[in-house]
Parts: sequence; structure tokens; C-alpha cells
Amino acid sequence: MHEQLRQDAEGAILFDASLSPQVDGRWFDPGYWRERSALNTQAGGRGGVAMVATPAGECVLRHYRRGGMVARVMGDRYLWTGADRTRGFAEFRLLQAMAQLQLPVPQVVAAQYRRAGLHYRADLMTRRIPNAQTLAECLAAGRLDAELAQEVGALVGRFHRAGVWHADLNAHNVLVGPSMLHLIDFDRGRLRLPAQGWRMANLLRLRRSLFKLGAAAEGAARFEQTIWTPLMYGYERTLSA
Repeated sequence: MHEQLRQDAEGAILFDASLSPQVDGRWFDPGYWRERSALNTQAGGRGGVAMVATPAGECVLRHYRRGGMVARVMGDRYLWTGADRTRGFAEFRLLQAMAQLQLPVPQVVAAQYRRAGLHYRADLMTRRIPNAQTLAECLAAGRLDAELAQEVGALVGRFHRAGVWHADLNAHNVLVGPSMLHLIDFDRGRLRLPAQGWRMANLLRLRRSLFKLGAAAEGAARFEQTIWTPLMYGYERTLSA
């Protein structure tokens, strides 16, 4: 990766020049890609996610937005505490670090912040992982069985073994591809010292997500037998490897 920084009076862009030597603010505007017939899909929701065909390949463009009650007041604005602590720059560099650890994460392309007084707005662009479904989609399609659950557990175990804490580990942030699994959306994630507490909290968050999506519709006992026990087996075997 060849990291470059481009600054102006209102903000900055951090990008991988080995993927594209010319990244500017237009790259973070879905309208720019729409005008070039390069905007494939755009979803609302908290992340404001768009799929765009760029010179660096097909990418996922995400605009950072707050969730919960704070969103009513702050919307997509965050308190300025320095460039390196902006949401986009922090996630960009965490993705860099995880790639160096050979963890299965999206390839990061670029991040930007735009500052206005005490606040800023931020965006992140990563390479799209082709032919993948979220674990939530696999569950809805009836594809979450013991084998896949064990693979999910092994995936989480790899990240925890490396000291990676995912701030929002849920079934929407696990991607299941034809040959491997990935974790996505590392906003507010970070590297931490090994500890049982945060690891178990991460796993319980994933468990709650699966319950919320109906993984235990056939009963808690069946969920434990066919999903959670295999998942924990894959996790513990990988964590201790």
C-alpha cells in the first residue's frame, strides 16, 4: 500500500495511491458516479452505502452517520478532536493494520473528512467483496447450518486472536463468499490487549443479532445444537491454535 494524504482548507483525503493515484473529493459524492453511470446501487440507512464502479475497481462508498437518539441532534456530524481521530481515518488505518496481519477484511481505498468549525463529516471507500452475502441473508435463505456456523466461529476467533475488537459484531457484518468469509464495517473498532471480557461481549453481541433475526425460531435447544455450539467450537479451536 502506498498511503498518500491530500489536504485543503476544509478537510483531507487519505488514499492508497497504488490503487488510484488520483483521488479527490468527487470520489465521495454518489452524484458524481451517477452522472458517469457508475452508481450501481445506493441504500439509505445509517451508513448511507453506495456501490460505485471506480478506476480502482468496484467499491463500497459509506457515509458515516450516527445512530440512536444522538442522530436526531447531530445527524452525520461528529465532534472534531483531530484528523487522526476522525472516523474515516481511524477505520482506514485499522483496515491497513488488519490487512498486514492477513485478516480477511475489505481492501481500503480512501477516506475523507470535511471539517466545519467544531464538527466534521466523514466517508470511507473500500473495494467490494464480489459474490458475497451477509450472514443475515444466509440465515434468511436457510443456509446457516452447523458447518457455516463453525466457519463463522473460526472467523471471529482469527480476529480475536489478533486482538481485534469489532464494535458492532452482528450478522450483517459477516460476509459469506464462495471461498471464504470476511468481516466488514470496523467503525470504532480497534486493536486491544487480549482479554476474556471484551471477547465474550463481542460473541454475545453476535448471538443477540442471530436471535433477533430469527435463528432460534425452531427453539432455543435447536439453536444451541445446530448453530451456537458449532460456532463456539470453531471459535475456541481457532483462538487456541
